[in-house]
Amino acid sequence: MADEMVRTAQQWVNATYQNVPGYQPVEENGRTGWSTVFALTRALQHELGLSPLSDSFGPATLAALSARWPVIDHTAGPANLVKIVQSALYCKGYPGSGISGSYDVETANSVRRLKEDTGVIGVLPGFGLVPKVFKALLTMDAYVVLSGGSPRVREIQKWLNSTYVGRRDFFIIPCDGHFSRDVQKALVRALQYELGMDDDTANGRFGPGTQTGIRNHAALNTGAADSTRRFVRLFQAAMVFNTWDVPFDGRYTAAVAGTVAEFQRFACLPRTTGAADFPTWASLLVSTGDPTRRGSACDCVTTVTPARAQALRAAGYTTVGRYLSNVPGSKLNKKIQPGELQALVAAGLAVFPIYQTKGGTADYFSAAQGADDALAAVETAREHGFQRGTTIYFAVDFDAMDHDITQRIIPHFRMVSQRLAQYGGEYRVGVYGPRNVCRRLAKEGLTVSSFVSDMSTGFSGNLGFPLPRDWAFDQIATITVGTGDGHIEIDNNIASGRDHGQNRFAPAPPGRPALDLPFDMSRQPALTQDIVAYMNGIGWGEGVLEPLTHPNSPPESVSMTLGHDELITGLSRAYRVRKFTIQSLLLTEVRTVTRDDPVVDLTVRANYLYEEKLEEWMKNPVGDPPAPPLVRRTDSSTGPGAIFAKTAIKARNHAASIGLIPDERLNAADWHDVWKVWKRLNEDTGYNITTLALVTIEAAHELGITTDRLRYGEEETRRILARYNGTGSAADGYGTKVLGIYRIFEKHRTPAG
Repeated sequence: MADEMVRTAQQWVNATYQNVPGYQPVEENGRTGWSTVFALTRALQHELGLSPLSDSFGPATLAALSARWPVIDHTAGPANLVKIVQSALYCKGYPGSGISGSYDVETANSVRRLKEDTGVIGVLPGFGLVPKVFKALLTMDAYVVLSGGSPRVREIQKWLNSTYVGRRDFFIIPCDGHFSRDVQKALVRALQYELGMDDDTANGRFGPGTQTGIRNHAALNTGAADSTRRFVRLFQAAMVFNTWDVPFDGRYTAAVAGTVAEFQRFACLPRTTGAADFPTWASLLVSTGDPTRRGSACDCVTTVTPARAQALRAAGYTTVGRYLSNVPGSKLNKKIQPGELQALVAAGLAVFPIYQTKGGTADYFSAAQGADDALAAVETAREHGFQRGTTIYFAVDFDAMDHDITQRIIPHFRMVSQRLAQYGGEYRVGVYGPRNVCRRLAKEGLTVSSFVSDMSTGFSGNLGFPLPRDWAFDQIATITVGTGDGHIEIDNNIASGRDHGQNRFAPAPPGRPALDLPFDMSRQPALTQDIVAYMNGIGWGEGVLEPLTHPNSPPESVSMTLGHDELITGLSRAYRVRKFTIQSLLLTEVRTVTRDDPVVDLTVRANYLYEEKLEEWMKNPVGDPPAPPLVRRTDSSTGPGAIFAKTAIKARNHAASIGLIPDERLNAADWHDVWKVWKRLNEDTGYNITTLALVTIEAAHELGITTDRLRYGEEETRRILARYNGTGSAADGYGTKVLGIYRIFEKHRTPAG
C-alpha cells in the first residue's frame, strides 16, 4: 500500500538531486524499498561532498559524516541534511511533521524512538542523530518484531546493539525478531570482542583465531556465569537463535545444560554432556559446525569401485549418496555405473539416491521442469532397483534467495511431489540444498527429509538459519580417504539416522519393451485429421446439432487430450501401460461428454452436502433437520475420464493391493469415502486421469489378462477398453470403436531413439 509521506519523500529527493552527477532517480510510488534508501544515501553523500556517489553507506560516508556532523539535532545540520533524515524516518515508519528541514520536536522524538527500538538509547542517549544511527536509518532493516518474529530474539538483538555499538566496526543490526545473516555475523563479532580481539582483528568470520579462542577461553559448564566477559549470554543467544529455548540471563544452570544436551543429540555431536564445548559452539555459529568431525555418511561424484567401497567402509562410513543422473553436456560422469551398487552392498554400505541435472541457477526451476525431473528420477531409480519408500534427494545447488524459493523452487517441488504421488507414491521427496530451502520446502509439506549443503558456509541460505529439524544428512567438508586403487574424494556427511539408505536392490531385467515417449506436437494436425475422419465414420463426428448437446468437438477433444500429454506419458511409464490406452479412453470421454453431465454432477454434490449437514444436525439435533434435495443421486461419471466414484474406489483398492499406489483401502459402501473420491474425481484433473489408468489395470485383472501390460495384443486391448464402459454388447461396441482411436494414436507415436 502506498504511503503518501513516502511518496512526498521520493518526490523531494528526486526534485532536489536529479541533476547531481551519479544520482539515480527513484520511482515515486509511495512504497519504501532499497531504491529509495539508495537514493537518500546518494543524497547524503552529495551533501557530504563525496564523489563518486554510490548505494553503499560505507566507511568513507561514515567518516565524512562523523567529521562534519557527529551529531545532527536542532543546533547542527543544514536543512537538506535534516530533510534526508525526515525522509528516511518516514520510510522507516516513524512519524514526523513533514519534510521541513527543521529538526523540530517531532523529528527529535522519532529519532529517540529509533534509538529505543534499536536498543542503543542507554549508550547513545538524547534526541540527536549520531552517524551509526544514521547508517541504521538508511537500511531496510526493521527494528520492531515482524510477522513470525520472536520477541526473545528481538530482546537479544537489542542487547547486542546496546552492548557492542561502541566498538568501531559493530553496526546496529535488525531488531525484528528474526535470526539472519547480519545477526549471525554480529554474534560472531561480539564473541571475538569477548575473546579479546581488537577492532582490526574481529571480523565476524568463524576463522582459525576464533576457533582457537573458543577452545582456550569459552568452554562452559554448569555453574558458569558472566562477569567481565559475557560468554554465557553469547552462548545462550546462539541457542535461542537456533530455536532452542534457554534463558538469556548469563547463568549456565542445570536446566540450560539439559537443553544443550538435547541440542547436542539433535545435531549428532560427538558428546552430549550438556557442556558448551567447541563442537557445540561451532554447530551454533557456523553451518558446518566443526568441519573436522568424521561422519558415517558421504556423497561423491566418483564411481565407487570395489576397492573404493572397501576403503570407505574401513574409514567408518556406512551410507553413500550417489547420483541418478548426469548434467546434460557435462563431461563429468557422476551417475551410478553398472555394478556399482552391488560393489557398495558387498562392502556393507547402504546407498541414498540424489537427483541433479543442473539445478545450479534459479531459472532451472519451474513446475514444468519439476514434472520432467520427477519422471526421470522415478524411472532411473526403478532401473537401479531402489525399493518403494526410498527418499530421492532433488538438488538445489545454489544460494537461493527467498524470492527464488517462492517463485521457482516451491512450484518446482510442488510438481515433483504431485507427480511422484500420481506415479504411485513409490518414492519420497527429499531435498539437497541450503538450510533456508530445506526449511521452507518442509514447511510447505513438499519434502520428508533434508540433505543440507552446510559446507557452503557463505550461502545466505545457510547464514542465519538453524539446522532444519528434518535433516537426514549434513554435508560439512570435502576430504579424501583410501590409498592406491581405494583412493577417493568424498563429501563428508553427518547422518541423523532419519534415512539409513538402502542395501538391497532389484534392478529391472534386461530386454523389457521400450516405454512410450512424449507426443511430438508437430504431428498434432495430422493426428487431428485422422481422428476427425475416423469419428465421422463411426458416428462420433460433429453433426448439425452436436454443439448443442456436446461441448467438445473432435478437434477440441484432441487438443484437450494432448494438453495432458506430459501427465499421460508419465503415467504410462510409471505404471508400464501403453499411453495410447489412456489417450484413447480420455479422448473418447472428453468427446462424448454431454451438456447435461454438469447438471447431474450438481445433484451428486447437493446430495452429499445434505448428508454432511444431516450428520452435523444428528450430533446436536436442535431445530428442524436439514431438508433433502429434490433429487438424490449418490454417484455419477465425472471429470475428464467420466469415472464413477465406486469404480475409482474399486480400481484404486486393487492398485494398492498389488503395491502400485500407497493408498489406504476405501469402502464403496461408506458414503464418506464415496463423497471424498467423487470430489477429487470432479475437481482434480490429475487425480481423475491417474485413476483412469488404474481403472484399465483393474479391468485387465478382472478379465484375467496377466500378460505384461506393455505387451497386450489388439484383442486384449479391445477387451480392456470395452470393460472401461462396463459389460455386455454395448460395452463391446464401445471397445471396438475406442480401439480404432487407439490405433490412430499408435500410428502417430513418437518413435524411440
